[in-house]
Amino acid sequence: MIRIAALVLAAVATPGAHAVDARDDRGATISLERTPERIVTLAPHLAEVVFAAGAGAKLVGVSTFTRHPAEAAKLPVVASYGRVDLERVIALRPQLVLAWRSGNPPLQIAQLERLGLPVLVTETRTLADIPRIVRLVGVLAGTDRVAEARAQGLERDIARLRERYAGGRSVPVFLEVWHAPMLTVNGAHLASDALRACGGRNVFAAARTLTPLVSREQLLAARPEVIITAAFGDEVPDTWRGLTPIAAVRQHRVYPIDPDLLYGQGPRFLDGVRALCERLERARG
Repeated sequence: MIRIAALVLAAVATPGAHAVDARDDRGATISLERTPERIVTLAPHLAEVVFAAGAGAKLVGVSTFTRHPAEAAKLPVVASYGRVDLERVIALRPQLVLAWRSGNPPLQIAQLERLGLPVLVTETRTLADIPRIVRLVGVLAGTDRVAEARAQGLERDIARLRERYAGGRSVPVFLEVWHAPMLTVNGAHLASDALRACGGRNVFAAARTLTPLVSREQLLAARPEVIITAAFGDEVPDTWRGLTPIAAVRQHRVYPIDPDLLYGQGPRFLDGVRALCERLERARG
């Protein structure tokens, strides 16, 4: 702990002017006295957000499974599976840490804050949250002009998708996150808002937990017309074959979508929304 404390003192000794306050998705206020030149992200989508906000050159550390953009994938890894390596974080001398409310334990966030590091904690539950968080990071990073331009572009893309697809016939959809055990998401999840933009309806929107387990009997009772499964390529998983009592299976409406697109939370998620809307439009046709 003495070593960590010494590294923290070195981390906060960087000059620069850009005093700013911001409120994060916990309701906590983050105060910066200077423009951060070194940023660490603790979830893959947050690295995408940093680059979208125009602050990619300031990113010095990321989490596992950070693949986009390619520059971020080459950076040192400081977090994995919800665990943060405190010494690795401090060794990188960050002046701003970006965390994911659902993916980074509050205890570890509190540890970082006790060490004097400012931590911005965000959560993406709707499509509108994506440009909002890009703007927020841009304000803190001192790249607000670039961030604002990108955020406006994202908002235009979202509006176009809603205008084109949201008014179509409502299609009941089962969003499969994992097959064994069968896992889905409820109506509070970002993917459900994407479904709404596409004119779809999550058949398990009323579930109490964000990522509920689902039995075969519950799925049969839900009667989805479309199943969206997280998979790469165009192959329909063999596990669905033979389940013809489900209309989506019987009518060959089981559509795989790259999970990096379908369940990410950064700007690339809009590519997943486009793919989702196209599948639902195919089902309507």
